[in-house]
Amino acid sequence: MPLISQKAIFTGTQVNYFMVCKTKLWYFSRFLQREQESDLVALGKILQDISYGDIKKDVIIDSKVAIDFIKRGKKLILHEVKKSRKMEKAHVLQLLYYIYYLKNEKGIEKVEGRIDYPKQRKVVEVKLSREKEDELLETLKKIKEIISLEKPPKPEYRRYCRKCSYFEFCFC
Repeated sequence: MPLISQKAIFTGTQVNYFMVCKTKLWYFSRFLQREQESDLVALGKILQDISYGDIKKDVIIDSKVAIDFIKRGKKLILHEVKKSRKMEKAHVLQLLYYIYYLKNEKGIEKVEGRIDYPKQRKVVEVKLSREKEDELLETLKKIKEIISLEKPPKPEYRRYCRKCSYFEFCFC
């Protein structure tokens, strides 16, 4: 039996944004989605295509989980391709969510993840332990609290804010 209800399922992007910026999470969750306009997102797609051109990409499950690509064998290996390691904690949490989702919502037991950083030629292995699952469930509760707020959380300026597609909503 799943530990989270179908109505409380989030997207991987929301889990990622929780780690990056609570204000961005709130705006994104209110269907103010601006990332498709971002040059950085377009650059990431190009990097993914160049680095993994022959693999079927962008596997979408239940309109909630969008995995860059999956390798099948004795277990499923979910791959997320990222441009840089600057937001690695957010990347790991997002991938943990995907593993959790497949395990608890789809009943797939043998699932692991890898975050691929092709520019740095690095791969980070991600496995869902009991401790990480507890941390993830606590994060999902906090995400639900943030997106249910009437107004967005007060933004905290960070050095990467200027590159964010929501910058003008927060600081102009």
